[in-house]
Amino acid sequence: MSHQTVRQLKPRIGITIGDLNGIGPEVIIKVLRDARILNYITPIIYGSTKALSYYRKSLRMEDFQYGQVKEGGKFIEKKVNVVNCWQDMIEINAGTDSKEVGKAALMAIQKSVQDIKNGIIDAIVTAPINKNNIQGEGFDFPGHTEYFTHTFETKDSLMLMASDDLKIGTVTGHLPLKEVSKKITKENVTSKLVILEQTLKSDFGINKPKIAVLGLNPHAGEAGLLGFEEDKIIRPVVEQLKNKGKLVFGPFPADGFFGKGEYKKFDGILAMYHDQGLIPFKTIVFQQGVNYTAGLPIIRTSPDHGTAYSIAGKNVADESSMRSAILMAYDIFKNRRELVKEKT
Repeated sequence: MSHQTVRQLKPRIGITIGDLNGIGPEVIIKVLRDARILNYITPIIYGSTKALSYYRKSLRMEDFQYGQVKEGGKFIEKKVNVVNCWQDMIEINAGTDSKEVGKAALMAIQKSVQDIKNGIIDAIVTAPINKNNIQGEGFDFPGHTEYFTHTFETKDSLMLMASDDLKIGTVTGHLPLKEVSKKITKENVTSKLVILEQTLKSDFGINKPKIAVLGLNPHAGEAGLLGFEEDKIIRPVVEQLKNKGKLVFGPFPADGFFGKGEYKKFDGILAMYHDQGLIPFKTIVFQQGVNYTAGLPIIRTSPDHGTAYSIAGKNVADESSMRSAILMAYDIFKNRRELVKEKT
């Protein structure tokens, strides 16, 4: 079997180490110490062997094995590879905020982006960052989603919270609540719906996805009594896409939609703002949830939790979401590869 054939079967998935004082390193180690995952992917951790050594020792997980990558792209199959993204010693104090740690997290992200642009890796999984300490030269964004959208010069993207049975995208993301209604425009709702339908098809293999759209206001506006956005913006977009043969429905009042289990009837859901989508998602599937940036030319997933400083370094973090993020990147890679095969 040629190297290229092996490469096609086993994608190279880059995993950025995230905030060193958070639970990122712990959940990465917990997932990758299970050697069975090496049957599916070649994992490359972007971070530091010193940081991994620190956590391997402090968490008493000496069975976690990895190899340092000396030259770019020369990864070893059937092994966890580590790319050192900085040389200086960085002090690790689990559970604390640190500007130095924020800079290190950014260097790991930047190196993984460089490698995926050069075709060295096939997907990126990002461990959680602290959105405050990472700010500075090279990162002036509310979070990973906006950073990747800008870096890959994508006109628009969609923050999609995804599990096997529930997929919720949001029209607006990391935005103050008072700014949300200004962003609920026909253009924005249409763009997000187009991305959602396309990603459900190409990345998740659903041929005719059925999509629900939530209203912005209580009771989806109550026929204009509680707001105009449903009747003047959201419903016309839904009808326009329906007329094009898309299976788009709504707008639905968000509380009843989730309270009555209506979400189970749809392949994808478009919420209007962050908490409207993420609260029900994390309530229903928190441990297995994945944050996926849909609409990018590359694959980027992330666990659906944050740095969790309060439990960092205590060996109690649940790695399920990180495992799901890595396996979803693998599945999306396979689905996109099949689409390319069909077209050729």
